[in-house]
Amino acid sequence: MSIASMTGFAREAGTTGPAHWAWELKSVNGRGLEVRVRVPTGLDSVGEEARALVQKRLGRGTCHLTLTLSRSEAAPRVRINEALLASLAEAVTRVPMPLGITLPSVDGLLGVRGVVEVEEETADDEALRHDLSAAALRLVEALAEGRRAEGRALAEIIGGQLAAMADLVEAAEACPARGPEAVKARLAAQVASLMEAGSFDPARLHQEAVLLAARADVREEIDRLRAHLAAARDLLAAGGAVGRRLDFLAQELGREANTLCAKANDVSLSRIGLDLKAVVEQFREQVQNVE
Repeated sequence: MSIASMTGFAREAGTTGPAHWAWELKSVNGRGLEVRVRVPTGLDSVGEEARALVQKRLGRGTCHLTLTLSRSEAAPRVRINEALLASLAEAVTRVPMPLGITLPSVDGLLGVRGVVEVEEETADDEALRHDLSAAALRLVEALAEGRRAEGRALAEIIGGQLAAMADLVEAAEACPARGPEAVKARLAAQVASLMEAGSFDPARLHQEAVLLAARADVREEIDRLRAHLAAARDLLAAGGAVGRRLDFLAQELGREANTLCAKANDVSLSRIGLDLKAVVEQFREQVQNVE
């Protein structure tokens, strides 16, 4: 299973009789799943059915579902009731006309009610609802597939960022500034600087040296960074709706990167920490798009 993005757009349009309709569904990032529906009056049940499809198919995101409907202005169809017209014509010939009165013309006969029938094309309500429901199903699936496709692209980006962070963590682990001799030299210089400022209790100096050494050690931060990166890789491999957990790990990675920078007492280690913070921030921005 792969991850999916929370952003996407899909459209389905068609015609049922004189009715022209179009579904549009777009989704953006959201903390949970919210579906906002707008449909023409009288089609609320179709809108609720489509809402249920979205809620069943998607896990997170703010979705806007819209249905537009218009009717064509086609000319009405005219039909002549030929049987009635023939019957009228035959009846007229059988009736004796008074002197000076002529037989009715065809125009007159066509004016008789029922001879000319005007039929206006109307959409079958049941057929329209059937077409709209079928289109809504295709619409939701198209959006879901679009989100999955974007999710596959996101997975590659996030995977690259995780690899970059892992490289920086290993660079911090191997940084010469963390070596015992380098730490010892820095502590010796700090202690010498304190001694030059005045006389101090040797026991107190020892305690301060121990505290300085503890603050300079980033072993725990490196271990936690490795653990968080391993958890993120596992989530990415598992797929599904893992966006919230990836976002939590992004926060934890940022916290450890900040601590690493705060503890760094060497330019090279500080540079690694700053580079790590930059990649973590990019990672955090990307995972906020994950469902």
